[in-house]
Amino acid sequence: MATCLESRPSVVWEDADMRTTYANVCNVAHTRDEVAVLFGTNQGWKGPGQPVTVEISDRLILSPYAAKRLSRLLNGVVEAYESEFGALAIERPRDVG
Repeated sequence: MATCLESRPSVVWEDADMRTTYANVCNVAHTRDEVAVLFGTNQGWKGPGQPVTVEISDRLILSPYAAKRLSRLLNGVVEAYESEFGALAIERPRDVG
């Protein structure tokens, strides 16, 4: 009797055309049918009180189902990181607009 695991195809991660982008800022927007994740770099070298410029480098568009799976994966990675290296303190997001 075959189990579900035996019937799943193996996955080959092809990375020949992969590119790597650094981001220290991200934002998320959504519609009923998709979730858009924007990645960029904070150009924070300006003085206090000056507008902060974020250079958007990439936009990742996901179905809501893929976004939920990504959310679960990221939560697991952050929990593992914090159990090994300690809690990460982050600022509360400011309302935009």
